Amino acid sequence: MTKRYSLLTSFIFLFFSLSITAQNFNEKDDRWVKGWTNFSPNKTDYPEAEEKLPNIIANHTYLRNDIVYFMTGDVYVTNNASLTIQEGTIIRCDHENPANLIVTKGAKLIALGSKAYPIVFTSNKAPKSRGNGDWGGIVIAGSGKVNTVSGNGLIEGNFKPQFSIYGGNQPDEETTILSHIRIEFAGNSAKRKEGANGLSLYGIGSSSLIDNIMVSYSGQDSFNFHGGKNNMQNLISLKAQEDDYQLSEGFKGNLNNVIAIRHPYITSPKGSYAIEVDGYNKDLGYIRPNAVTDVTFTNATLVNLSDKTNYQHTTAAISATNSGLAYIHNSKISGFSDVVKFDKSYTSLTLIQKAFMMDNSFFNIHGDGVKVANQIIKKASLNILKYNRFTKSFVDVNELFSDPQSSVNPRFNLKKSLNTYMVMQ
Repeated sequence: MTKRYSLLTSFIFLFFSLSITAQNFNEKDDRWVKGWTNFSPNKTDYPEAEEKLPNIIANHTYLRNDIVYFMTGDVYVTNNASLTIQEGTIIRCDHENPANLIVTKGAKLIALGSKAYPIVFTSNKAPKSRGNGDWGGIVIAGSGKVNTVSGNGLIEGNFKPQFSIYGGNQPDEETTILSHIRIEFAGNSAKRKEGANGLSLYGIGSSSLIDNIMVSYSGQDSFNFHGGKNNMQNLISLKAQEDDYQLSEGFKGNLNNVIAIRHPYITSPKGSYAIEVDGYNKDLGYIRPNAVTDVTFTNATLVNLSDKTNYQHTTAAISATNSGLAYIHNSKISGFSDVVKFDKSYTSLTLIQKAFMMDNSFFNIHGDGVKVANQIIKKASLNILKYNRFTKSFVDVNELFSDPQSSVNPRFNLKKSLNTYMVMQ
């Protein structure tokens, strides 16, 4: 039997359609998704690799799209070199000796794909045999500001220490240029329990260009950001085992046009969230409290493909820890237990209200809406969800959206008008 929102409904004043002006999500422009994405990469027959990448790239290097490259083990871009990848290039990544591309501090990855010819990093396994975490991932270290006591850190995953330093005092650095890239089946956890995510950005500079990136079937996080500052757009995470978007160590930025598609049976015992906002690293400490992670998500679609037979396996869509700050605007959240979960660092209602804001958005969940460690403020904390529309009771994903499980181009337009749903104010 579907769980009712006994706590949520206590805040409902009326059911109406004209009292607030809400975004019509069915008019949302999703044309940016088409042409370069692949929602069924396990079926794609990529050509065999022809040329092996060296494990140290210390000079400016250019990868051409008429060659399919093979990457095995840890490949380091060092010595302030630039690795430039032509649009349409395919890099097959080793699963036996899991491949990682590590772009060290001072070096640069320039990977400018296009809508017609995206750059693809994918598993070296044959079609229909690929899976989450076949290979490692892409790691980029920058000299941007990081909210740790020392102002820097070492990349997670026990990479070579001389190549693992990140952070500095160059907040405007052009650390990398990435556009129209697919990263498939990364996030290997057999070799490295941490650090092998789809795309890991450490101390990223604000002049970096990062857009149109799709990470599919990661065995760890899809996107993992440690410090730095950048505004990004057009990001997709498809069926990651851990977090879709993990932001920590004082990262600051705006993420626009963001999609996270999860499945209730693809998850991690360590906890899996569409968004995890971690204010600072408890092991490394922080410089000052006002430099904690602070991120804005606009036009985000966070969907767990759950129904009434399996929704009990889901968690909250968003996890807020160590005083992190998040603002969710003009977005959709569906299929999760709750909208947001706060850890013990949020000790009062005032702190929660300062840390989290969501407006002009829609949610479809099966829990109460907000989870807090402090039960005394639980009921009052639901007030942070006001001015958003929601379903009175949980709705299966296929009943709610137009074509959410398409293997070609999933669509998350609401079948019913937004004005038919409840609203909190």
